[in-house]
Amino acid sequence: MKHADIWRAIDRLAEECGLSVSGLARKAGLDPTTFNKSKRATPGGRLRWPSTESLAKVVDSTGTSMSHLVALMDSNADRAAYRRIPLIGLAQAGEAGYFDDAGFPIGGGWDEILFPELGDPNAYALEVAGDSMEPAYRDGDYLVVSPNARLRRGDRVVARTTGGEVMVKELVRQTANRLELRSINPDYPDRTLDGPEMDWVARVLWVSQ
Repeated sequence: MKHADIWRAIDRLAEECGLSVSGLARKAGLDPTTFNKSKRATPGGRLRWPSTESLAKVVDSTGTSMSHLVALMDSNADRAAYRRIPLIGLAQAGEAGYFDDAGFPIGGGWDEILFPELGDPNAYALEVAGDSMEPAYRDGDYLVVSPNARLRRGDRVVARTTGGEVMVKELVRQTANRLELRSINPDYPDRTLDGPEMDWVARVLWVSQ
């Protein structure tokens, strides 16, 4: 293992999580500067390595595995397995011009994040705002959404009404004429949307916290 390999893995893991290296360190409960490029060598040129404790905290906080972190060290890893997906604010998602009738993102002008290939060309990320999804999702989290993924009971989903209201809840039941949703935060009400109210619904596949 080379010095460049371990830092490459940390950089790539941060990308996968939609975070800067400072954000990754903060998520792991470390000093935000722990993984900064300026900390990777002393002013005199001596190489600095991240501690095993730091790596263990990163793996635990991101829900990944040490074997995955090791795989990210490979300088020949296929970066084509990653692609940029749109990052849309939750408030933007309720506005006209960001989605078509099927719930696929359209247009442009949004930010992007790098994410492993999902096999869904219409995948996108939503940035959480507010506390309506706590404790599962918090303000600033990124939810990666797949409009083409099959929906099942118990899935976390993003639903939009014909009036432009966007909500993230748990799917209880879906029929051709009704969508029953359970609130993730018990302080907020469950929702039932009848056919004329429903615009689209899509499955949440992953969250970057």
